[in-house]
Amino acid sequence: MAGSKARSQYRCSECAHVTPKWVGRCANCGTWGTVDEVATLSAIGGAARRSVAPASPAVPITAIDPGATRHCPTGVSELDRVLGGGLVAGSVTLLAGDPGVGKSTLLLEVANRWAHEGRRVLYVSGEESAGQIRLRAERTGCTHDEMYLASESDLQIALGHIDQVRPSLVIVDSVQTMSTTEADGVTGGVTQVRAVTTALTGYAKSTAQGHSVALILVGHVTKDGAIAGPRSLEHLVDVVLHFEGDRASSLRMVRGVKNRFGAADEVGCFLMHDNGIECVSDPSGLFLDQRTAPVAGTAVTVTLDGKRPMIGEVQALWNPTDAPARRTVSGIDSARAAMISAVLERHSGLPLARSDLYVATVGGMRLTDPSADLAVALAIMSSCYQLPLPMDIVAIGEVGLAGDLRRVSGLERRLAEAARLGFNTAVVPPGITDTPAGMRVIASDNIATALRAVREIAENNGRS
Repeated sequence: MAGSKARSQYRCSECAHVTPKWVGRCANCGTWGTVDEVATLSAIGGAARRSVAPASPAVPITAIDPGATRHCPTGVSELDRVLGGGLVAGSVTLLAGDPGVGKSTLLLEVANRWAHEGRRVLYVSGEESAGQIRLRAERTGCTHDEMYLASESDLQIALGHIDQVRPSLVIVDSVQTMSTTEADGVTGGVTQVRAVTTALTGYAKSTAQGHSVALILVGHVTKDGAIAGPRSLEHLVDVVLHFEGDRASSLRMVRGVKNRFGAADEVGCFLMHDNGIECVSDPSGLFLDQRTAPVAGTAVTVTLDGKRPMIGEVQALWNPTDAPARRTVSGIDSARAAMISAVLERHSGLPLARSDLYVATVGGMRLTDPSADLAVALAIMSSCYQLPLPMDIVAIGEVGLAGDLRRVSGLERRLAEAARLGFNTAVVPPGITDTPAGMRVIASDNIATALRAVREIAENNGRS
């Protein structure tokens, strides 16, 4: 057996399907560029029994200096929030987003803040010339003598720029435009992207002990919103961030997907302007309709985006009709809105069968959290009875098919955010133990009880 010839196998990194020969597309899951060669057990059995003297001995974990992975703030507060405090020397961060969402504008702001702290930064662009970047930098006010620009798409020359400039931060825009002669394939292909990312990651790690370099890579996304290139690209880097935003709105969000140096569920909020990008430390006001008096058909809830509580407003319009009933929603899952309307008709007696129903959120916010169910129900009830709800009421809870109200995660944190913004009455499911000082909590175990309690408050408020 020791003298037998070892045969290679090829395994898909997505579904672990094994084939005897390499293929470009996995026959099991249909994913492109995920099939890699793996050594068989017979091939590595003999080698696994041979020991090799390590270059550096293993040491106790308590003897390792934690300061080697200290975060260095970028100066952009919302980005630092997502990164867990800043960039770590020797780390590789992948920032992905749709074309035109503002990735380059954000990174120019990062480079500018980094340079103003007396640290050198190198911006390598394979998509734009240095002159184009300079024009954007002047428009957004991001110029400094410690900011170096290089328009280059060849990996080896880009590494030469890094050795010559010796920056502490390198931004590569984008990894899909870089190519190397040491790998086959076209620029932006699976093989090239994997080879370029591997080389840049290895460079950042190898120089971390001598000249520390933090690396930020810009990545393209597919039409489905996934990062373009092989899935192994996300495994190679230390941090993966998604830059999201609607072109019809100025709101932008950076969402942490993977972070080896901090929490991976943080969200940073920004506003995109003509002259640059602005951090939004308190985004709740963006998702509230600013008015001086209450109107029928609105209700307020608190959603959790990652670990961040944010206030959201739901609006509903009920309109009786003799034609077939319509259900139109915006910013809320349509199936969930239809379920809530059916529960209201069944367990609360609202006349919704022969009526059009429109439900939407304010400010382009998307409410995917089930905690918004109770606010949707209250907004529909308010529109149906033409009864404006008091502006200081917030509703948090998931509605079940049996009409019961269920608790959601982070309820105490949500109530604390509502109390901070001036809401003094909360309608929630039962079981809450820690309530903010000065806040009245109405605990209801079913949707009929909750609607009855809020209706009484609204009617008394209208009489006064």
